[in-house]
Amino acid sequence: MEKSKSYTGIDAFRMIAALLIIAIHTSPLASFSETGDFILTRIIARTAVPFFFMTSGFFLISRYSRDTKRLKDFWKKTAVIYGAAILFYLPVNLYNGYFQMEPLLPNIIRDLVFDGTLYHLWYLPASIMGAAIAWYLVKRQGWAGALITASLLYLAGLFGDSNYGITEKISGLNNLYELLFQIFDHTRNGIFFAPVFFVLGGFLAEKHAGISLRKSSFGLCVSLALMLGEGLLLHHFRFQRHDSMYVFLPLCMYFLFSVILHLEGKRLVWARSVSLAVYIVHPMMIIVIRLAAKLFHLEYLLVENSIIHYLSVCLTSLIFGAVWAELWKRRGGRRHRTTDTGRAYIQADLDSLEHNIKVLEHAMPPECRLMAVVKAEAYGHGMYEMAVHMNRSGVRAFAVATIDEGIMLRRYGISGEILILGYTDPERAKELCRYDLMQTLIDYEYALLLNRQRHRVKVHIKIDTGMHRLGFDRAEPEKIARVFSMRCLRVYGIYTHLCVADSLEEKDVSFTHMQIERFYTLLDTLKDRGITLPAVHIQSSYGLLNYPELKCDYVRAGIALYGVLSRSYDQTKLQLDLRPVFSLRARVVLIRRIRKGESVGYGRAFTAARDSIIAILPVGYADGFPGSLSCGKSYVLIKGYKAPVAGRICMDQMAVDVTDIPGVRTGMTATLIGRDGEEEISAPEAAAGAESITNELLSRMGRRLKTVRA
Repeated sequence: MEKSKSYTGIDAFRMIAALLIIAIHTSPLASFSETGDFILTRIIARTAVPFFFMTSGFFLISRYSRDTKRLKDFWKKTAVIYGAAILFYLPVNLYNGYFQMEPLLPNIIRDLVFDGTLYHLWYLPASIMGAAIAWYLVKRQGWAGALITASLLYLAGLFGDSNYGITEKISGLNNLYELLFQIFDHTRNGIFFAPVFFVLGGFLAEKHAGISLRKSSFGLCVSLALMLGEGLLLHHFRFQRHDSMYVFLPLCMYFLFSVILHLEGKRLVWARSVSLAVYIVHPMMIIVIRLAAKLFHLEYLLVENSIIHYLSVCLTSLIFGAVWAELWKRRGGRRHRTTDTGRAYIQADLDSLEHNIKVLEHAMPPECRLMAVVKAEAYGHGMYEMAVHMNRSGVRAFAVATIDEGIMLRRYGISGEILILGYTDPERAKELCRYDLMQTLIDYEYALLLNRQRHRVKVHIKIDTGMHRLGFDRAEPEKIARVFSMRCLRVYGIYTHLCVADSLEEKDVSFTHMQIERFYTLLDTLKDRGITLPAVHIQSSYGLLNYPELKCDYVRAGIALYGVLSRSYDQTKLQLDLRPVFSLRARVVLIRRIRKGESVGYGRAFTAARDSIIAILPVGYADGFPGSLSCGKSYVLIKGYKAPVAGRICMDQMAVDVTDIPGVRTGMTATLIGRDGEEEISAPEAAAGAESITNELLSRMGRRLKTVRA
C-alpha cells in the first residue's frame, strides 16, 4: 500500500524546505531589496514548516491505521530529538542568560510545551501536539470533519498572527488573545497552526491519485499568487503580529504537495536525516559563521553581505547534516528494518496485486465492478495490507466471511461496500448499521429475524441454485419478493454461488449452466412481480475465468485476485496474466553438522545416509505450513538451490538438508513458497504436495506471521 515512486518529490523538497528555513533566519536578500527579502522569507519560505508537517501527516495520519502505535512511535522519536536539541543548545541558552528570566519555572514550562527553548525549536513540540490533534480528529470525525475542525483552529490562530491588526481593534477579542499570549508567545503552535497541515498530509496520502499534475500546478500558481498578494497587503497595512499564517497558505500547501507527489524517480533516502539535521543545527552554524567572521575580520563578507552569509550558513549546515546522517547510518539507523523479518514472514508483492486488479477488471464487462474477497486474512496474505492497497488502488467493494472481519476493515479505514458472505447473529444488527456493512440473507426465516431487530440493515439476498449451502430456495419467489417490502431491510444485491465453476468437465459445465439458468429465471420471475432488481452477481474467480460471457454488476474475485488458481493443473477458458502475490520466507537460525547414521527431529524420522549439514528454520505447521510436507515430501529454496525437508515439520520449526548447497550460514533467507533465483515453489505446487488446494493452504497463513512488502 505504498506510493514509493511519489516519495522522490518529498525527498527532494525536504532539502529545499530546510534551505528556506535557513533563509527565514538569515534574510539572504536584505542587503539588496527589503521587499524582495520579505517576499522570500516571510511569504514564500513560510511553506517550509507546513511542508514538514504535511510530510509527517502523509506517513502518519491515515484512515488505514490499525491503532495508535505509529502515533506513539512518532511522539517518542520527536521527543528524543527535541530533548537532544535542547541539550545541544544549552550552552547558547546559558550564554544568553535564558535561565535568569523571571518567573523561571512557568516560562520554562511554556517554552517546553509551546515555544521551544530556542526560537526554531517550537517546531518539535508543535509536531507532537499537532500530530495528536490531527490523528484523533481524523479518527473521530473522518476527513471532512477533521478538515473543518482543523481549519477552524487555523482560523482562530490567524487572528493572533498575520491578521492581529483586526483583533486589536475589537476589545473583547483582543482581551481573549492577550490572555492566550500569556500562555504562549505565538498562535503559530501545535494547537492552531500544525493540525490542519497534518490532516492535509494524511488526506493527500489517500486522495492525491485523482489530482492531475496540470490541475495541481495551476492551483499552485493561483494560490501562491493570492498568498503573495495577501502577504504584501497585510505588510502594507501593518496587520501582522507575526507572519507565519496566511489565509491562502493551506490552499497553497495543498497544491504544492500535490505537485510534489507527481515527481517520480530514484529515492533520496538520505534527505530525511540530512534535512532534519540542517533544521536543528543551522542556528548554531549562524553563530559559528559570525564568530569566524569576527575572528578573521571578515564581517564585511560573511555577515554584511547577506547572500554570502546565507550561503555560508547553508554550506556549513549541509556539511554537518551529511556527516550526522552518515554516522546515524553506520551506527544503527537501519536496525529497525529487520524487525518484521526476524523469524519468518509473508512477503506480499503489491505491484503484482495491482497488476492482477487491472487484468481482472479488463476481463470484466464494462459496467461490472470488482468485489475483492478478503476473508481469512485475504487468503492468508494479510487482510490489512491487501485491503488497504486495493482500496487505495480504487477498489470500492469487498467481501468478507464474518461481521468481525467487516468491522476490522472499517477500523482499518476501508471505504466503500463491505458484504458479509456468511452468517451474522441477528442481535448484532446494530453493529451492521454502525459500521455500514451489508449482510447476506441466508434464508427467509433469517430475514424475518433480522428485520425484527428494528435497525435498518443493508442486505444482499443469496439464492440456492443447487449448491445447497446458504440461500433462499429458488422455488420460493414469493418469500424472496416479501423481503423487498420488509421495513428494516434494504436490499442492495442478489446473488448465487456456482459450486463447480472451476471444472470444465462436461457434467460440471452442464450443472453450472443449470445453476445459471435457475438464477436468471428467478430474476425474471421477480421482475414480473414488479420487483426492481438490485445489483446482481454470480461469478467468483472461476466464474469469471470460465464463464466470462455472464454480465453482472459484480465479480467476487478471491483466489485469482492473488495471482494463483486453486490447483496447478486447473484449465480455464480465459488465460489471464495473473501474477502471484504471496511468498513465504524464513531465516536460517542454526546450522547443524551431523554424522552418518544420526537422526533429526521427532520420531527420528530423518536418519542421515551420509555426513550432513542441516539448517534449522523457525517456521512450522502453527504458521500454516503443512506438516504433511514432512520427510522429504517438499523442499525449500536457499540461494536458488533446493533443500529437502529433513524429518518431521514441527509446530514452530523445521529442518532442511543443505549438504549440497555451498556456503549456507545463519541469517540467510529460505523460501518456502515463492521465487528464489531461477527456481520457484508455487502455492498450488505446495498445496498439491499437501494433498490440498491453494485456497486452504494460503488461508491458514498469516495468523501469526507478519506481512511485509516485497
